[in-house]
Amino acid sequence: MAGLKPREIIAKRIALEFKDGDLVNLGVGIPGLVPQYLPEGVKVWLHAENGIIGGGPPAVPGEEDPFFVDASKLFCTILPGGCVFDSSMSFGIIRGGHLDYTVLGALQVDQYGNLANWIVPGGKLAGMGGAMDLVAGAKTVIVATDHCSKDGKSKILKECTFPLTGAKVADYIVTDLAFMQVTEKGLVLKEVAPGVSVVDVLLKTEAELIVDPKVKEMAI
Repeated sequence: MAGLKPREIIAKRIALEFKDGDLVNLGVGIPGLVPQYLPEGVKVWLHAENGIIGGGPPAVPGEEDPFFVDASKLFCTILPGGCVFDSSMSFGIIRGGHLDYTVLGALQVDQYGNLANWIVPGGKLAGMGGAMDLVAGAKTVIVATDHCSKDGKSKILKECTFPLTGAKVADYIVTDLAFMQVTEKGLVLKEVAPGVSVVDVLLKTEAELIVDPKVKEMAI
C-alpha cells in the first residue's frame, strides 16, 4: 500500500471527501491526521468544540500560547481568518447544523449507521465530550476506524453492543481495508484499499455488506 500505515490510508481517503471551504470537526486520533492529506487547492476550516474555527498545525514546542488549546487539550495555532468564541456559540454552530462534516473514531459501528465510540462496558469511563452533539448536528458523519480490533475481531458489526454515541448517524465508514456507505438498503462496499480484495473485506466484516457492482480501488 505504497508504504502507508493503516491509519494513514484511512486519513488519506477521508481527505478526498472534502471540498474547498468546508467547515469540518475532527475527532482525536486518526481523524486528526486528515488535514495533512488534503488535495492541493482544498482548504477546510477546522472547528473545535471548545471554541475555535480556523485551527492550524500544532504549536511549535516553546511557542505555545496557553489561550490556544484545541478540543484534545493540545496546544494549537490559529490560521489567518480564524476566530475564537465561547462554548455556547460553539455548540450552537454544531446543533444548528452548520458543520459540513464531522469525522470520529469508533469502538464499534454497525450496518445501520449506529456508532459507539465513548466507553467499553465495565471499562474506564472515557467521557463522550461533544461527540453526541456532533453526530446529531453535522450534515455528514464519517467514521474513521481500523477495520478490526487488536484481537482481530471485526469492528464493523451487524449490531453494536456497546452504549451508543448516536443511533443511525454514520453516513460513511472508512477503514484501512474499505470505504463503505450507509444507505437505506444497507451497508454498501464502495471501495477497497490498494492490495485488498473484496473477499478480504467480506471475511473480516461481521456486518452484512452489499457489494457495489462498480466497487473500485481507493484512489490514494
